[in-house]
Amino acid sequence: MTVHDVVAWLEEFAPLHLAEEWDNVGLLLGDTRRSLSRVMTCLTLTADVADEATRENVDLIVSHHPILFRPVQRLTTGTREGELLLKLIAAGVSVYSPHTAFDSAADGINAELSRLFELSDVQPLRPMAAPEAGNDDELPAGSGRFGRLPEGTDLTGFMQVVKEKLGVPHLQFVGDPARRIEQVGIACGSAAEFLRDAAGHGCDVLLTGEARFHACLEARDLEIAMVLPGHYASERPAVEGLADRIGQQFSDLEVWPSRVESDPVQWSVS
Repeated sequence: MTVHDVVAWLEEFAPLHLAEEWDNVGLLLGDTRRSLSRVMTCLTLTADVADEATRENVDLIVSHHPILFRPVQRLTTGTREGELLLKLIAAGVSVYSPHTAFDSAADGINAELSRLFELSDVQPLRPMAAPEAGNDDELPAGSGRFGRLPEGTDLTGFMQVVKEKLGVPHLQFVGDPARRIEQVGIACGSAAEFLRDAAGHGCDVLLTGEARFHACLEARDLEIAMVLPGHYASERPAVEGLADRIGQQFSDLEVWPSRVESDPVQWSVS
């Protein structure tokens, strides 16, 4: 078993052409010829996650968020990013990032969230042009998802469902708590750029992880509700599920989601 074997499966599971143009996806660090036996998934490759990987002799990290977004002009221990990368290189750890390709895949994060909330008639919020989409997906390829709830509710009721399904005690929202919610738009992470797409598809609410203040104002102007359970809460469950998928596909590998990763955002209860 080599890094190439797992990378090839990941690229089939979440085809890289589904990624947003600005994104940096694929194998970002490592040698595809290197053998491997231990794989770890995480949402973000932070210093404590890297320490876990080297301590546990991980061969491949599948990090949802890319470790490299901008061109690197020098690689030294003078920066936190450089120190982290050099530590991984010295330990022979490869790093793969599916990011927005995983968000938009037929069985990706947004599709998984759509199933979690039992949406019907699910379609992409922003469909891809036919030549880009290919013909292998269960529905037209594209970014985000929208669909209908099995039973309409008000915004307060929908927020309670979100808390229960995602396991969060608190969330932020925009909109009238009494507003009727039947059609739901979903875009994991920080994806308020899909507000107009969701409104255009007749969605009553957009569920995304987090949004800036001006995006919240825009939601109010567009008269669409927005529910914000947190970036981590909207994506980490799928990262855990990805570890299960890899383990099922490659039974000879030991695969697990990072055990030290946690949400950096905390809520005051007092």
